[in-house]
This record gives sequence, structure tokens and C-alpha cells, in this order.
Amino acid sequence: MQRGRLGPRERLPRPALERVGIVLSDTGSGGRYPDTMQAVSPTVTGVAFLARPGRPAVVARTLAELAGPTRGVVELPVRLMWNAERTFDLGDPDQLLWMYENVLRETTRAEDLRALINGRTLRRVWRLLNLPRGVRQAWESRHRGLRAA
Repeated sequence: MQRGRLGPRERLPRPALERVGIVLSDTGSGGRYPDTMQAVSPTVTGVAFLARPGRPAVVARTLAELAGPTRGVVELPVRLMWNAERTFDLGDPDQLLWMYENVLRETTRAEDLRALINGRTLRRVWRLLNLPRGVRQAWESRHRGLRAA
């Protein structure tokens, strides 16, 4: 660690972090980022899993409500992908995976999930998606069928 830069463990002792609902993992991120934290709207388990440090993953209530397109070309809004190349051809398996990864990781709105993700397609490609651990855990805790997909 660079001199003068303190990580979360050096800034606050572990008991202080736990009092505010942040639990540091001794595995995974190496304790640099909180793995879980209490949320205003918790998942079924009562803990929100993080899509990235400080942002809980957004999970659909049911896979059936995910009625996004299954073919054609989709352009993601800038809030989900800042890249100029935001269009995805769903007929190309690699582009489909890339789009799903971006939407699942970046969204802060359930409406984005319903409009852009298809439940059957998500179940089919679930194991192929490269997702942050918090996103995968959040979805699998709500939708147990994805674990076996």
C-alpha cells in the first residue's frame, strides 16, 4: 500500500465498520472493499449484495417479468454504458453476453432489467456471464434456479 493512502481497515477499526453495517471479507477482495452491507431494500436474505463498492445489485422479483428482446439490435442508454459503441446484435452470442453483463452490473433501475433482459435467455446464458461476485450472489439468492442453470 502506498504511503499516505489508507485502506478501509486502516481508516476504521473492524468493530466500527460492523456497527455501520459494513462487513469486510477476509477473502475475495482481500478486505479492500466491503462484500456486503445492510440495505434499505434488502434481498430475500436481508443483505444487499454489491454490484460494485457502494452500490447494491438490482434484482428482478421474478424471471418471468424480464421481457426484453431476444433478437435484433439493441442500443443501451448512456447511463448503462458510456462507450460510444453501445449497440448490440443479439444474434451474436458474444455481443449478447456483453450486453447482459453490462446491464446486470450497471443498472440501478428494475425497469432497465424488464426492458433489456429476457428471462429465458438469462437462464440459458447464466453460467457464461462474467459478473461481479455480488451481482451473481444477489441473483442466485433471489432466483435459486439460476444456480443450477
